[in-house]
Amino acid sequence: MSSESSDESGGPKKTICPYCGVGCGIQITQDEDGEVNFRPWADAPVNEGSICIKGGAATQSVNHEDRLTDPLIRDDDGELREATWDEAYDLIVDEMEHIRDEYSAQAMGFYGCSKAMNEENYLIQKLARRYGTNSVDTCTRMCHSSTVYALKNSLGEGAMTNSMEDLEEAADVFWIQGANPGEQHPIANSQYFRQAVLEGATVIQVDPHANKTTRSFEIDETDRHMHLQLEPGTDIPLLNVVIKTILENDWVDEEFVDERTEGFEHLQDTLEDFDKEAAAEECGVPLEDIELAAEKYAKANNAAIFTGMGMSQHTCGVDNVQNEINLALVTGNLGRPGTGVNPLRGQNNVQGASDVGAMPNVLPGYRDVSDPEVRADVEEVWDFEIPAEPGLTNVEVSHEIGNTIHGLYIMGENPVMSEPDTNMVEKRMEELEFMVVQDIYKTETAEYADVILPATSWAERDGTVVNTDRRTQRMRGVDKVHPNTKDDLEILCDVGNRLFGDGSFDFEEPEEVFEELRQVAPIFHGMTYDVLGEEGVHWPCYEPGDEGDPYLYEDGFTTESGLGQIEGVRHQPPKETPDDEYPLILTTGRIIEHYNTGTMSRRSATLTRVEPENFVDVHPNDAENYGIEDGDYVTLKSRRGEIEVEARVTEDIKEGTVWTTPHFADAAGNRLTNDVLDERAKIPEYKAAAAEIEVTVEPDAPADD
Repeated sequence: MSSESSDESGGPKKTICPYCGVGCGIQITQDEDGEVNFRPWADAPVNEGSICIKGGAATQSVNHEDRLTDPLIRDDDGELREATWDEAYDLIVDEMEHIRDEYSAQAMGFYGCSKAMNEENYLIQKLARRYGTNSVDTCTRMCHSSTVYALKNSLGEGAMTNSMEDLEEAADVFWIQGANPGEQHPIANSQYFRQAVLEGATVIQVDPHANKTTRSFEIDETDRHMHLQLEPGTDIPLLNVVIKTILENDWVDEEFVDERTEGFEHLQDTLEDFDKEAAAEECGVPLEDIELAAEKYAKANNAAIFTGMGMSQHTCGVDNVQNEINLALVTGNLGRPGTGVNPLRGQNNVQGASDVGAMPNVLPGYRDVSDPEVRADVEEVWDFEIPAEPGLTNVEVSHEIGNTIHGLYIMGENPVMSEPDTNMVEKRMEELEFMVVQDIYKTETAEYADVILPATSWAERDGTVVNTDRRTQRMRGVDKVHPNTKDDLEILCDVGNRLFGDGSFDFEEPEEVFEELRQVAPIFHGMTYDVLGEEGVHWPCYEPGDEGDPYLYEDGFTTESGLGQIEGVRHQPPKETPDDEYPLILTTGRIIEHYNTGTMSRRSATLTRVEPENFVDVHPNDAENYGIEDGDYVTLKSRRGEIEVEARVTEDIKEGTVWTTPHFADAAGNRLTNDVLDERAKIPEYKAAAAEIEVTVEPDAPADD
C-alpha cells in the first residue's frame, strides 16, 4: 500500500491540511533523512495558497519523537512490550472472537476517525458490520450529530447546503450562530466571510463569547457587524424572538412557504403566546438589537446561516438547529446561491466519515440501516448479512462498558480526551476486557489499550476526504517515516482478512476501496479518482459525468414529502444550571492554535510555543468577586472534577460565565463537562455546566524593603 504512485516521484505532493474542515490544499516534501516539510500550494482550489498557523505547522508532528514505530502488546504483568505484527494480529483476532463467542457481536464497539480518510472509515464500518454489530461511530457524534439529524430530517441532507464560494459571492447577510470561524475555520473566515463583508455584506454573530471572529469583522468605516452576546443555552428563545418579529412584520416569504414547506402552522401556534420581552431578558440581549438583527436577515436578498458546536453541543441541540432551519425556510433563504443553513465542520474529514457510513444508524451515503431494501442493496455488494438494528453511539458505548460492552476497536480517536466527564471515562476504560488502538502516538486512550498498532500519519498515505462544504478531495502522501508502521487501510484489511477470510477485505490500494464505496453510496457514485483530480467534486454526484452540486435544493428538498419541514420549538434550559454550590456557567470552545484533543497540535513546537497550556476566561466582575488577578492560577471545578488553569480576566465573556478549552491533557476541560445527551442525536452537552472557581496560587507578594 505504498503511496509512491500518488504523484510524480521526487516532487512535492499536493495534499489537504489535516486540521479543520475547510479543506485547504498544501504541499509536502520529504528530504533524504525522511523529514517531512510544508510548502504552500499557490493555486489550491479552496484556499489559493493562504494557510493558517495550524496548517503552516502541520508537518511538525509527522516526525515527532513520540511517533509509534512498532506494535505494542500488554503482557500479563500489565506492561506494554514491543511485538511483531503477527503477534499483535493473532491477539486481536483471538480476543475479538472470544468476546463474540462469550457474549455476542454487540459486546464490541468500534470507533472510526474524523482525521482518517474516507476509505479507512468505510472499512472500519464495514468491519464492524461484518463482525455483527452496527455499534460504530466517529467524533461527528461529539460535534455535529444534532446538526446532521435536524438537517437530514427537515431538508433531506445532513451537510452544508451551500459552498463557501457561492456564499462569498452571493450572500448579503451572514448569520453566524454558535460558530467561531475566525479561530476554528480561519481561512474560510478570511478568504470568504470577511472578504464578503469588505465587499458590502453584513455579519450578525450570535455567541456568548467575544473572540477572533468578533474582532475580524471590526472593520474601519463600516457598521455592518452585530454581536448578540447571549447567555449560554438561550439560543432557542433568541431565535424565537427573531422569527416572531418576522411574523409580526409580514417579512415571511409566503410563496416559498406555501409551495415548498409544511409545518408553518405549528410554528405560528408555538409562538402565538410567546413573550419577546421576557425572552430577550432571559437571553441577556436588548430586544431592540434582536429585532434589528431580524430585520437585517429577513430583508436581505440572500441570507446565509452558519452554525457550529455552540448550537449543536446541547441536550436541545436538534431543536437549536431546527430553529435555524425554521428561520431559513420562513424567509425563503434556501435553494439558491448565498443562502442556506451551513454547519462548519471542525475536523478535516468529519463530514466524510459520516458520509461513508461510520455511524450506528446509517450505511454509506446516509442510507437507513433499519430499511430492509437498503440493507439488501448493500448486501448484494458486500456478500454478507448486515445487522438490522441500529447500534450504539460512541458515548452510549462508553456508558455501557462493564455492562454490555466488553471490547473496543479504536482507530485514531482519543475518547479519554474527547468525551465528557473524563474522570468517569478513565474508570470505564479500566473495566474493559480488551481494547485495540491504532494511532500515530500513544494517546491518553492508548494508555488503557491491550494492543497498540502504529499507523502512518496523514502525510504518508493516500485517500480522499470531504471538507465542510461537501467537496471530496484527494490526499497524497510521501514515503513512510518509520518502516514498521502501516496505513490504517492496510491494518483494517489485515484484521478483516484474518477474522473472516472471505475476501471482503481484499484491497491493495485506497482507490479500490473508493470504487466499492461508489457502488453502495449513491452520493459518490459519479466520482472517480481521475474525476476528483486536484479540484475535487461536491457531492451529491449521482452519475458519471455529473459535476456535483455546489448548493442544494434548487428544485426541491430530498425529504420523503419533498417539502422542507418547519417545526416550532420551545426553550429548554441546560440540564445543569448554576446554584449556590456551583454558581457559574461553564462553556467550552476551541482556539486557533490547537485542535480537538491536541494529539497532533500539542506536538507542534510552533503551536505549543504560542499557546502552551490551558486557561479560563473570567469576566472582570467575577474576578473581583473571587479576588482573582489576571494571570493567577485557579482551580476550576464542576460536579465531575477539577482542573488547575491560568485565569485570563476579560470582557470577552459574560458575567457569571467562564470559558475554557478541551485541548490540553494536563488540564483537560472535559474533566468538567456534563455527559447528559440530546435524546435524539445522542450528543453530549459540552456547552453548559455548573462550575465554581477557587484561587489556588496567590499573586506574588511585594518584596520587603
